Amino acid sequence: MRYHFALTLAFTFATAVAASAAANAQTPASGETGALQCAIGKVTGVGGSEQSVREYLATPGRDQYRYLADHPIQCRISDEGRASACTGITTLRREQVSVYDQIDSSLTSVVARVDLDHGTYPVLIVVPSKDVQCQE
Repeated sequence: MRYHFALTLAFTFATAVAASAAANAQTPASGETGALQCAIGKVTGVGGSEQSVREYLATPGRDQYRYLADHPIQCRISDEGRASACTGITTLRREQVSVYDQIDSSLTSVVARVDLDHGTYPVLIVVPSKDVQCQE
């Protein structure tokens, strides 16, 4: 009987700890409100290297089109077909993405299929968090 009681107590404790850990994982830390809690999303807007996206967002609205035209996204493509060392920026229209990481409150890194000079490749890019719509 003691064994059954101890086993029940241990199971109840483990369940409570697991539930608490899950609740803590879903609760954003202070200062990180609005963090995306999804793995898959759709993006409509711009995406590219972190520096290019930050510069684009800092550009006055009347000059953003020119910024897009002057800074097209470019990446190195390895022999295995992996994109890296990307610079520049591109537009995305309802592009399905894998949400990778929250950079800060305004930017999120995602993996998206991007048209490059040599074809379309999955690329790790940065997008404004407000442009990501989570998919269930």
